[in-house]
Amino acid sequence: MVDPLETVLVVVYFISLLLIGGWASKKIKNIEDYTVAGRNLGFFVFTVLVVSSICSGMTLLGVSGLGYVAGWPTIWEQIFVPLSAAICILIFGTKLHAIGKKRKYITIQDYLSHRYYSRRRIRIISAIAGIVVSLIYLVGQYTAISIVLTWMFGITHTQALLIAVIIVVVYVILGGLYAVAWTTLIQGIILISGVILLAPPLIKAAGGLTHINEVLATLDPNYVKLAYPQVHPPYAKYAFCTPAFLISFFFLLVFGLASAPHVINNVLAARRKSYFKWAPLLAFVLYTIVMYLIKITGFAVRVMVVEGKFTIPKPDYAFVAGVEHVFSPLAWSLFAVIVLAAVMSTTDRLLLTIGTYFGWDIYREIIKPRAKSGEITKVSRWAIFVSAIITVLLAINPPKLLAWLIWMGIGVILATFTVPLLAGLYWRRATREGAIASMLTGFVSAIISGYIHKFIFPLPMHFSFFAFLISAVTLVVVSLLTPEPPENIIEETKTGLFIR
Repeated sequence: MVDPLETVLVVVYFISLLLIGGWASKKIKNIEDYTVAGRNLGFFVFTVLVVSSICSGMTLLGVSGLGYVAGWPTIWEQIFVPLSAAICILIFGTKLHAIGKKRKYITIQDYLSHRYYSRRRIRIISAIAGIVVSLIYLVGQYTAISIVLTWMFGITHTQALLIAVIIVVVYVILGGLYAVAWTTLIQGIILISGVILLAPPLIKAAGGLTHINEVLATLDPNYVKLAYPQVHPPYAKYAFCTPAFLISFFFLLVFGLASAPHVINNVLAARRKSYFKWAPLLAFVLYTIVMYLIKITGFAVRVMVVEGKFTIPKPDYAFVAGVEHVFSPLAWSLFAVIVLAAVMSTTDRLLLTIGTYFGWDIYREIIKPRAKSGEITKVSRWAIFVSAIITVLLAINPPKLLAWLIWMGIGVILATFTVPLLAGLYWRRATREGAIASMLTGFVSAIISGYIHKFIFPLPMHFSFFAFLISAVTLVVVSLLTPEPPENIIEETKTGLFIR
């Protein structure tokens, strides 16, 4: 039977999001307001927006699910992912914000097009790659929403997806980044405070950390180590965190996630450059606390399931089932809103990213260069609507473990975006030809290596690491074989080994 309290809280939450979207729509005067919030986000809104763009519903459900399946060797994820937020703001954001404010960048493609003096080719390649990655991510986000709504209300997976897409699409189409930023601030506060309040009692209910480790060790001694001794199979299908894999894991999560389009575009919306001094530290601390608690909760639920206290249908339900078992109906109802907040804080940013890429980078820059601001905004809104429908259809049959979907999307980002971004910001010799070749080879080799890993034989490192190396070598070799970039471009984009 559906709990009336759950229904009331979720309905109130959804209505609040729609009201924020309506309020934000009144602030939209042009495409800059819609996509980068008029470059007017304050310190806490900006910082939480970056964290929440990374810390999604897939994080809340997928991280606990991964901890449930594989134990302590996966804990490196909780170090690497918070670092990505700090790297995004400090290493990428400091320069991009300064250049973007002066040059009026709307998307990261504006920077790439400027730095690599290529109005069309690099913009098209990077926009298409960004859209593909965002679509992959969105499938996982809608799946996470469905997990919560189906568990709470007993509705079908398809019905849950339809509810999710209607709510998110409406407020994003109405209010653009203003709506996304303010809803994300509220959602971020709900998420952070909720995890901090609920995770420790859940861990305690499982017997505390010592007991949890003792039980995990009886299941498999490697569950309580920092790495697995060898790669999956022959050891075990879950044994992927070997020392070699963890090297690739570092690059995947620290640099790949930091350069994700839906994350890095946020740096263009900050109001002041002074934010970039303390925002990296605050983002890292907040995210580290949340991530560790979520992962250890996965361990705790595994122990309670082993001891026969309750059962779960699959690992991604670990956090949800644990909270429902341990807490009162009121706490469970509040937790449901926390999960929805986590999911929507990333889902809305992804949808806006796709809309911006279609409206600004493809329609305005490629198809109709003289398009007016209102027309571009309209195209962006239609792109959001269409992409939402596509991703919901793809989410009808999602993968079994959300964490793998996260890593697939980030892997494509690492292979496609990271090298051209780093080289563009810090290596004066990086050329247009090198960047284009790097993005193309990285994107294609990521797909090929991912296919090999999934369908032919498992690779000893994350598949994207090989594509990342190919991308880096390609950029360096091609850049050295082609004419140096124009000096005025290097100066305009502040390229060099410095951060100011």
